[in-house]
Amino acid sequence: MHEDPGIIIRELHSTGEYEACVEFQRETWGRDFNDVVPLSILKVGQYVGGVTAGAFDGTGRMLGFVFGLTGVREGRLVHWSDMLAVRPDLRDLNLGWRLKAYQRETLLPLGVESVYWTYDPLEARNAHLNLNKLGAEVAEYTVNMYGDSTSELHQGLGTDRFIVDWRIQSARVSRILDGVREPISERFAAAPVINPPDGHGLPVDGPLVEAGAVRVEIPSRIQEAKRAHPDAGRRWRESTRRAFTHYLALGYRVSTIYRDGGDRCYYGIEKT
Repeated sequence: MHEDPGIIIRELHSTGEYEACVEFQRETWGRDFNDVVPLSILKVGQYVGGVTAGAFDGTGRMLGFVFGLTGVREGRLVHWSDMLAVRPDLRDLNLGWRLKAYQRETLLPLGVESVYWTYDPLEARNAHLNLNKLGAEVAEYTVNMYGDSTSELHQGLGTDRFIVDWRIQSARVSRILDGVREPISERFAAAPVINPPDGHGLPVDGPLVEAGAVRVEIPSRIQEAKRAHPDAGRRWRESTRRAFTHYLALGYRVSTIYRDGGDRCYYGIEKT
């Protein structure tokens, strides 16, 4: 992975840039996506302490964006990071990480302590960015959080989500952003796998054992798995929902996601 120094991360300014951000959402989530954030909210959110920022190349072309709103939760100033997207052919340039780092630097002077957002636990690439590279922590698992979605990416999966809490003022997050990673995957090498796949690449639910640490497997590329087998999305969702809701209810913590020596992906979950 490398970074292109010619790419600039900055807030959006012009009407044309806001319009480009709206179009970017449709290109990412599909032309029929029903949760597109309109130009007015992108702009107004920024006016009241939110973040609407883009990654731009030297010609001014938008390569990615991040959008979120700032508010108050339980008496604390917090931020909800609603959307993050990068052009598919540019996802090896570390732009997702750079956009989130820009978001953090914008929010720190305001006194924001926590940034919340959701992601699909079945999307391994997003999980790696959120948990391992940014240091966000899973706060809860929500079943069908957004209801029925018209996005092509969500078809066959529903909208179960992890809500994560990114504690941007913490020393832990600062270390992780500086590249100091916690070697915690080693703790899970011998942990039981709750749902290993069968010969067709579909999960087989095993017993929900009570152990100090367990692993929950997901496909390394869920969108490809959906295309390869018509029932893959439903099966993986039901299997992982069963495991995550069970263990989080018992007080377990989602500590990491990692790949083994091959192409298998596991969440490491452990007692707290």
